[in-house]
Amino acid sequence: MSNVNEILTINNLQGFSIQEFIELLKDKKTLSVQLSEQEIIVLEISQKLKPLPIVEGYVPSGWKSAIYEN
Repeated sequence: MSNVNEILTINNLQGFSIQEFIELLKDKKTLSVQLSEQEIIVLEISQKLKPLPIVEGYVPSGWKSAIYEN
């Protein structure tokens, strides 16, 4: 399974434990699993997003009404 673009099938994965599947995903970074002739699931590892910064300032009262006027 050295090809990153390889598409696995449900039959290929039936013998895998959860731990083996997760290790495979970590190794490949992206996995494609074909469920049927028309359906393919693409799984991709992503990094946890950093929290948004807190900025100084305020939202004026009535802002929502103002955007819908005129």
